[in-house]
Amino acid sequence: MPQSNIMPGFRPTMGFTLFYLALIVLIPLSAMLLKTLRLSWEQFVAVLTHARVIASFKISFGTALLAATIAAVLGFIIAWTLVRYPFPGKKLFDALIDLPFALPTAVAGIVLATLYEPRGWIGKVVMEVTGVQIAYKPLGIVVALIFIGLPFVVRTVEPVLQELDTAMEEAAASLGASRWQTFLKVILPNLLPATITGFALAFARGVGEYGSVIFIAGNMPYVSEVVPLLIITKLEQYDYTGATAIGLAMLIVSFLLLLLINSLQSWLRRRGGQL
Repeated sequence: MPQSNIMPGFRPTMGFTLFYLALIVLIPLSAMLLKTLRLSWEQFVAVLTHARVIASFKISFGTALLAATIAAVLGFIIAWTLVRYPFPGKKLFDALIDLPFALPTAVAGIVLATLYEPRGWIGKVVMEVTGVQIAYKPLGIVVALIFIGLPFVVRTVEPVLQELDTAMEEAAASLGASRWQTFLKVILPNLLPATITGFALAFARGVGEYGSVIFIAGNMPYVSEVVPLLIITKLEQYDYTGATAIGLAMLIVSFLLLLLINSLQSWLRRRGGQL
């Protein structure tokens, strides 16, 4: 008799999946929505249009986008180096890529703040040479978000690059293509969807990051205050509805941006398949 399902145990596994999603995702989000609904529309708009809230949104999303973009470029280069070139200490360097995953974010924030503050080892040199202050400014937030977002890009691009058939590059070279033409026409289209995926993961992590940011940001309202810190401040002031309103708005904006990124990724994959 033909089997109705290829994988056995569909009902219990599906039930567990739905239970997990409801318990971990849907119920908390529903609670946040119900708490926010206690506000009238005018109150909700008043919370989100406050100058301090708008400034925090600009800082959070602006630094997350910039950091994810830089991490995408650097992560692509690092993944290329790890896959294509042998060099001494390669395994150690490869292991260090995952350090931000294992290191507590608060510890990472303290270390970064110590290094990049105006009197720190790196911050002092940068300050003397360029006059630019890194720590306690939005630039410090970008540095912290690059640190935590870089592994997402490397680990997303690396397996795709390992599976890339080098015969395509050899065929392009035999047809007279230069190295740059081979990279732009053959390699990059195959790696671009994975790079965008890594970018999306780094961006999603950066938008909600708290632990590694608060120590290096300076947390100055209108200057370097991120949305997660503002939500914590609202909670400490027992303004629960204001905190959930900001959280809901942040969730909606993040979802729309990720939807746009995923749509772009799907379009690139379809375009690459047609080629």
